[in-house]
Formats: sequence, structure tokens, C-alpha cells
Amino acid sequence: MAKCDYCGKTPMFGNSRSHSMKATKRQFKPNIQRVKVMENGRLVSRNLCTRCLKTLNKDAR
Repeated sequence: MAKCDYCGKTPMFGNSRSHSMKATKRQFKPNIQRVKVMENGRLVSRNLCTRCLKTLNKDAR
């Protein structure tokens, strides 16, 4: 299952709507990336969504 290790973001569910407004189930998946980040002076692999990745890069400056 796709889950962000930082914020806990997981897939959301909803409906696709066709032109005739027929509803079919669909899934909104977060953009999860496997990256290595510094944690307590060590490189650690984490699954992060791109929003958290952007925030961590901004804080590192």
C-alpha cells in the first residue's frame, strides 16, 4: 500500500463521472517516492510523498 512515512497520506476513493454522469469507483493515489534522507546523521530510505519531499528540501536550506 502506498503510504507516506512522514505525513501518513494514503490513497483516497471517489467516483469517476462520465458524460452521462454514470458513477464508477476510482482511486486517487498519492505520488510516493522512495528517497534517502538524513536522520540523526545517517542516510535512511523513506517513502515520502512529493509534498513532504518539497517541504524537507525547503527546511534543509
